[in-house]
Amino acid sequence: MAKRTPRLHGAKRGSALAVRVTPRSGRNRIAGVMSDGTVKIQLAAAPVDGEANGKLVEFLGEVLGVPKSSIEIVAGHTSRNKLVSITGLDPETTQQRLLTHIN
Repeated sequence: MAKRTPRLHGAKRGSALAVRVTPRSGRNRIAGVMSDGTVKIQLAAAPVDGEANGKLVEFLGEVLGVPKSSIEIVAGHTSRNKLVSITGLDPETTQQRLLTHIN
């Protein structure tokens, strides 16, 4: 079976990533990649008062090795499905760093 890769889009100053978040998990981790390229991320945070969104930005910053200020949720603030913008990191580098953290 072929290994699935994240669906990334190039942007003027970085890349965009489709994410599906599962809150209230045991720990923060990248759980895999869906058949459409969406990255599945499990977060320990609850989806209350933006807590899970904040943890998502923090977690992606750690995984991708970029400051939190370089990551922005541009769509899906109240949904499990989100579009995340990463400034200053090209799609190839983003993909490589994500794939090394898939559990």
